[in-house]
Amino acid sequence: MVGRVQPDRKQLPLVLLRLLCLLPTGLPVRSVDFNRGTDNITVRQGDTAILRCVVEDKNSKVAWLNRSGIIFAGHDKWSLDPRVELEKRHALEYSLRIQKVDVYDEGSYTCSVQTQHEPKTSQVYLIVQVPPKISNISSDVTVNEGSNVTLVCMANGRPEPVITWRHLTPLGREFEGEEEYLEILGITREQSGKYECKAANEVSSADVKQVKVTVNYPPTITESKSNEATTGRQASLKCEASAVPAPDFEWYRDDTRINSANGLEIKSTEGQSSLTVTNVTEEHYGNYTCVAANKLGVTNASLVLFKRVLPTVPHPIQGPGSVRGINGSISLAVPLWLLAASLFCLLSKC
Repeated sequence: MVGRVQPDRKQLPLVLLRLLCLLPTGLPVRSVDFNRGTDNITVRQGDTAILRCVVEDKNSKVAWLNRSGIIFAGHDKWSLDPRVELEKRHALEYSLRIQKVDVYDEGSYTCSVQTQHEPKTSQVYLIVQVPPKISNISSDVTVNEGSNVTLVCMANGRPEPVITWRHLTPLGREFEGEEEYLEILGITREQSGKYECKAANEVSSADVKQVKVTVNYPPTITESKSNEATTGRQASLKCEASAVPAPDFEWYRDDTRINSANGLEIKSTEGQSSLTVTNVTEEHYGNYTCVAANKLGVTNASLVLFKRVLPTVPHPIQGPGSVRGINGSISLAVPLWLLAASLFCLLSKC
């Protein structure tokens, strides 16, 4: 606050008048209309405020004061605040400069001038605007699906910041009119993710912060793949599940749990699991069960490892007079008398 220890406020006008009377009598001010109402000057926090006051003659007796007391009387500085100085770009100017303005500087300031007849004053009201600043926001939260969630976002600023919430999804839904509190009733897994709180006023750019909401839900099998294989080959069964927290997987054959041993290998990562048979035999064919579980529930899916039957190649149809040889080749059966008659005909040129 601009000021220093001052006399009793009730005595300020009298003290000011006495101080002014110590100076030579001057002429009435020219550039300030002392009959009009208070002027408003708006300055952003941290900027410099210039409160204008211009007199008609350099010998006029002038002083600045605010609600705390006298700041300047003539060229005598009463305030101990180093941010406060006189602004004198020419001999008749008696403006007050306040650097790095803060909210406690806001208020009414008076430029008082002693004329030949009576003192006159002009008031300026300094308004300090403050950029929005989020002072408190909910921490990241984890809840179970179906629970009610309340997110809080508090902000300071002058004018009062307007607060809006937005769910950071591809749709980017914005919650209008929620202000400091965002209530989500019966939250679903689709409503998990990051929520953005934005505090805005016209002073500067908005202040933005985020809070992460994690929604726990039980496992759901999203994909299960049976398979077929021939004996002596490798085969795999795959199972995928959606859950938060990520599910744990187990594999069963009938009611017996399967472990990675004896030619069987189980690999599980977040959200998926596979059972691999490195060398399929007749005993491996049949039904298997994939089980996915977390702290909220358990689910399962049945898969089958089928035996692959290789297709057989059909033999050509044998027609009349065809004979299959020892090596499987096919030849025609011709009577010997017909061969002899053909040969005789060739020799006799018949």
